[in-house]
Amino acid sequence: MSEMRAQLVATAEALFPTAPDWLALADAGFPFLLVSERQGGFGGDWGDAEAILRVAGATALAQPIGEAMVALALPENARWPHDGRLPALAAQVEGVVSADRFTGVLAAVPWGRAAGQVLADCNGRLLLLPAADHVAEGSSPAGEPRDTLHYADAPAQCVGHGELKAMGAFVRVAQSAGALAAALDLAVAHVNTRVQFGKPLARLQAVQQALAVLASEAAALGMASAALARALDAGDASFEIPAAKLRANLAITRGVAIAHQVHGAIGFTRDYPLHPFTRRLMGWRSDFGNDAFWADRLGTLAVTAGGAGLWADITRRGDR
Repeated sequence: MSEMRAQLVATAEALFPTAPDWLALADAGFPFLLVSERQGGFGGDWGDAEAILRVAGATALAQPIGEAMVALALPENARWPHDGRLPALAAQVEGVVSADRFTGVLAAVPWGRAAGQVLADCNGRLLLLPAADHVAEGSSPAGEPRDTLHYADAPAQCVGHGELKAMGAFVRVAQSAGALAAALDLAVAHVNTRVQFGKPLARLQAVQQALAVLASEAAALGMASAALARALDAGDASFEIPAAKLRANLAITRGVAIAHQVHGAIGFTRDYPLHPFTRRLMGWRSDFGNDAFWADRLGTLAVTAGGAGLWADITRRGDR
């Protein structure tokens, strides 16, 4: 870990558990992590972003810091003023763009109600939109805002081309790696202190086996997240994005169940800290593309490459 990354992680670990509001995060500069120093940011890379998003996941940070990092990472979009306004990502767009005006609907926008501006992916065109004309508020399984934004003839500035769903998937993979690791830590602490049948739960073979599976899933997810960040820094993550998102979803499905099984009823109680992680994890499985979407993407890549071509591509990517 570089010195700058270590300092960023240490700052995040000190700030995020205090449940900071958006202005506190903006003042600390985290939304501008991927913005170049010349443009007033940190000049960090995707590996730095992945490390910070793991901390966000591990502390159940209830702010869309990852979405803001991605929105501000685009070179043209980095000119957004550093005035604390929250930028949001919209990967699900239905509407029409005509003469730099947009009429339509943006669905499931994280923290859309608080956004000063919205970056929307309209068939590969990245549109910069103002705050919505009308907001229908919704929420994720963890109670985080997932809003529907309605626009009628709003100004729309094209700021480039790309796929926000892929970048959003990176955010969720990294956050999930941190959150599942935190759930594992809680599970290990619980079974070592909870006594059943005259001995700690940790001494029961079935519990040990369950925790071994949970630890394996958390480790696999952590490796997938790190590999995805390295691929983004290398300039091509077309294979790693669907592979990592699918592996994350698999780890979440297996890991959340085990974490709650070893905790028993206490894991579901309001005051116990497990459910803020597990509810977020369950919601993140379908954010920015569900299993079907990314399985189709990964399968298409595999079939197109063919057997020999797929193996050669995987080994080449692993050697970067």
